[in-house]
Amino acid sequence: MTETRIAPAVEAAPPDPKEKDADIVRCDACPVLCRIREGRSGACDRYANEGGKLVRTDPLVLMGRSIENETGELVPFLKDGEGWSGKLTADAPVFVSGIGATTTYPDYKPAPFIVGCRWQGVDTVTVVTEGIFSYCSVKVKIDTDRHLGPEQASVLCDGEPVGHVTTAEYGSQMLSLGGVRHLTGGSKKEGVVTCATMLSLCNKEAVELEIDGGAKVVVQAGQAPIVDGEAEERMRVGCGSATIGIFAQQWHGHADEVIVVDDHITGVLSEHQAGAYLDMKPAGIRVRGRKSTPGRYFQVAEPGSGWGGTDITDPLSIIQKIDPKTAWPGLRLLMVSTTGEDAIYCELDGDLVPVPKVMPDPLQIVVDRIAENCEPALCSVAFVAGAGGSLRAGVTENPVRLTRSVRDALTRVTMGGAPCYLWPGGGITVMVDVMKMPDNSFGSVPTPALVAPLEFTMPRQDFARLGGHTGSIVPLEDLTDGRVALRAEAWPAGNPWPMGGA
Repeated sequence: MTETRIAPAVEAAPPDPKEKDADIVRCDACPVLCRIREGRSGACDRYANEGGKLVRTDPLVLMGRSIENETGELVPFLKDGEGWSGKLTADAPVFVSGIGATTTYPDYKPAPFIVGCRWQGVDTVTVVTEGIFSYCSVKVKIDTDRHLGPEQASVLCDGEPVGHVTTAEYGSQMLSLGGVRHLTGGSKKEGVVTCATMLSLCNKEAVELEIDGGAKVVVQAGQAPIVDGEAEERMRVGCGSATIGIFAQQWHGHADEVIVVDDHITGVLSEHQAGAYLDMKPAGIRVRGRKSTPGRYFQVAEPGSGWGGTDITDPLSIIQKIDPKTAWPGLRLLMVSTTGEDAIYCELDGDLVPVPKVMPDPLQIVVDRIAENCEPALCSVAFVAGAGGSLRAGVTENPVRLTRSVRDALTRVTMGGAPCYLWPGGGITVMVDVMKMPDNSFGSVPTPALVAPLEFTMPRQDFARLGGHTGSIVPLEDLTDGRVALRAEAWPAGNPWPMGGA
């Protein structure tokens, strides 16, 4: 990647006649109104005083797609080891992202960049800015069966509450972090720590969190979670009942009973519908807990970091009784967790007591197959924000038209070029997977609030129809005349092209 050398000068607030220091420039990009001395940057590190002029410190990021040449060969936008020439070609599709665009918050003037280009015969406009978000949060998905903490428990970072545990999902524990109440509704320290936590997570950095009354967990987007010092390797193949359904036929003939231990639904093969389908003989082994449907039991133990997300380390402890009228000496019993990490094979002795034995090879193969079918445990981080308020005024003089255009899918919303999920209902509430965004896409301001890139892309005629600031449109080619600092990055292969088409 290559940067141009000249940083762009931007409009500063008019000098204050009462200002005593002549070398100070006042930045009016946001309500903080920093007074910046010569050679220094403002609180957000996005504007600086260079020679008495207010300049952007970060280059504007352009992302380009690879193209096919005349012979059908794929030509990369940026070749390994080679820099960018700084020139645009008519063939190479280039997208102007909001990264490095800075902001005009509150948006009483047009967005920093409103860029026009032609794509597949259509005149297109992309409105580019970095939004300042107080109404934002981070949703964290942690692939683990381990019990992190009770639902609604506070999540702490550096001793400050930054969020809470929310409802668990299939094979994952979920956290909701940030939000305006933590950012601005608590103490100053709480807001600062919350902002720093969200910023690190959104920029794909590792953060150690502590659940009130629960575990300590290190979270990093795209990496395995570390729970109480132990790295998770896999998420479960399914609940205990699902595991029974998947592997029942492979156990048949090699075990007389299989119990899959799970915090949610513990499965018992001979009672399960899968066992009935295989004409399995009742084994007479009754597990603890509340029976749901045949072969499916709730609450066999408390949540924890033991077998199947329970608090048990001895799986035989969940056996409530063995019926002497039904069970028999020599009965073959397999107990296994939903990830295959824990497994034990027993046979009943003459007193119908389970005695641990060496795992037979046919059963070991299936236990290993459970592990094989488990996906790697990862942490996922999704940034959620309300792109409303004055931000829309940077796009159009009639903000509700932008909202309607986004709702009608006439305007595409991206963040750093990454696709966003648009929440139903009023407003423009978006959610984005930070792993699909370029590294270090996020910043912050001392409000405290997060700063995130945001792009609205639409046909030029639609931009005019919604009352857009057409007088501020700049041709894409004009960005490379040396007045704007640029950085080029290759387009992420997995992201759809915001302008439509292939």
